[in-house]
Amino acid sequence: MKARMIAAAALLGAWAGTAHADDLYTATTVVTGQMEENRWPGMAICLQDVLVRVSGDPRLIDDPATTALRSNAAALVGTFHYRERMAGTPYHDEQGTRERPFDLTVSFQPVKIDGVLRSLGREPWTAPRPRVVVFLDVQNGDIRYTLASDGDRCLGQRQAFAAASGRYALPIEIPSAAVLAAAGFDYATLASADPRSLYQAAKASGGDVALLGTLTWSDKALGWIADWRMASSDQTVHWQISGVNFDEAFRNAVRGAAQVLSGNGQPESLSAP
Repeated sequence: MKARMIAAAALLGAWAGTAHADDLYTATTVVTGQMEENRWPGMAICLQDVLVRVSGDPRLIDDPATTALRSNAAALVGTFHYRERMAGTPYHDEQGTRERPFDLTVSFQPVKIDGVLRSLGREPWTAPRPRVVVFLDVQNGDIRYTLASDGDRCLGQRQAFAAASGRYALPIEIPSAAVLAAAGFDYATLASADPRSLYQAAKASGGDVALLGTLTWSDKALGWIADWRMASSDQTVHWQISGVNFDEAFRNAVRGAAQVLSGNGQPESLSAP
């Protein structure tokens, strides 16, 4: 267990660092085999992620113009490479490399991506990425707790936040139990807190801005309901998503925070289809 916790902390730390400019133009997705017929859809997924990473605007995900560009993703690629996810694992029966999962990492040409964004009415988000500290109250039936960066609980949730942080190039920090205790925050007080009051606790965790959230399991919604609040320069921005797993809830949190911080407006509240 201790080794898993250390690995999770290292993963979060790796993704939470300020992204280099070149990194913004690179994305990774999972594909089956290395055949061209699977490579092109993988490149299209990576292009969508890179457009969001570079602009900070998640609205591009559902933009019809972005969808049309995905079919021509290969023309924007600089380099790509594969990493076999099951390297060292023996083949099973008739399985060959065509059926094995690979990480496809695609680096796009920055000049071309910047041009595409401008054609879509967006600009590259060139300012340093703020470090967002997440204060999250979780409730699943009678079980309720505050997410912390340490302890035996919530390893999977910390890893999911790390993955969302890396995917959208927004540094994420989760406060330790000691920081939460020093600030007087727990599941009984956090949900009603003013996001602006979390500024000092965010600074104590090495962050720049606080994102306050509640994550509640709902049988009616057939998933989690996530409610997010973040203090911007002159207001508190609020959005929500419901009926999702916690991976998508955390992706929604990171996308929404990036949208606000990049100056691309306020996130919309969503329900799973």
